[in-house]
Amino acid sequence: MRIDRLPVSTPTTAPTGTTNAYVADDVLVDPAARSDALDSAAADASHVAVTHTHPDHVGALAAYAGSRTVWALSGHEDRLREATGVEPDRRFSEGDSIAGLTVLETPGHAPDHVAFAAGDAVLCGDLAMAESSVFVGGEGADMGAYLDSLRRLRERDPDLLFPGHGEPIETPAERLDWLIDHRLGRERRVLRAVEAGDRTVEGIRDAAYEKDLSGVEALASATVRAHLEKLAEEGRIGWDGERARPV
Repeated sequence: MRIDRLPVSTPTTAPTGTTNAYVADDVLVDPAARSDALDSAAADASHVAVTHTHPDHVGALAAYAGSRTVWALSGHEDRLREATGVEPDRRFSEGDSIAGLTVLETPGHAPDHVAFAAGDAVLCGDLAMAESSVFVGGEGADMGAYLDSLRRLRERDPDLLFPGHGEPIETPAERLDWLIDHRLGRERRVLRAVEAGDRTVEGIRDAAYEKDLSGVEALASATVRAHLEKLAEEGRIGWDGERARPV
């Protein structure tokens, strides 16, 4: 299967400043913004699908819908409607095929996040990127589900990852292992901060991060909150949404 990667400029928090749209044979994936290059590449595509409905992945979906079949993850159609104003034509679930792409449900970064397998390659959306870790926080984010999705993709052992931002990942196993270790390392630091007496998100954040957070404090706080929610669900801390405590 031919897969064309077409970065488009978007108001994204990703360090690349762009989002990757893809044309995989007959399927346009993640039309984040319009460009002449994307117009040309997608001219013959019959289907449109997205890895998830965050604004930096669906900004031009309405423009590219037209006569194309628009797909949405079953059970999350409302998210597509609200994000794009487009009514999906068809639904997909885990294991379904769209013109040769196989759907892999990969929630965590967003509740409606999916990836698309094309043989030994995977269009992985915001599950992974080469340039940095992936932000997991805010409405609908689930740190436990994100780690599970990373592990399931690691077990699949793809040869190549096409991420939602940045360059293709040519060593998927190495990168996925790093992302899992990175998240678990942050989790350990969050837990140590709680055990050491920090109670608020801000206090735990400042103890758990070992770098200057200027300009990204809100993102770091949301990430810490996602870690706290996971730890609380596992019974490893107490957490009332405002204050944490050891158990």
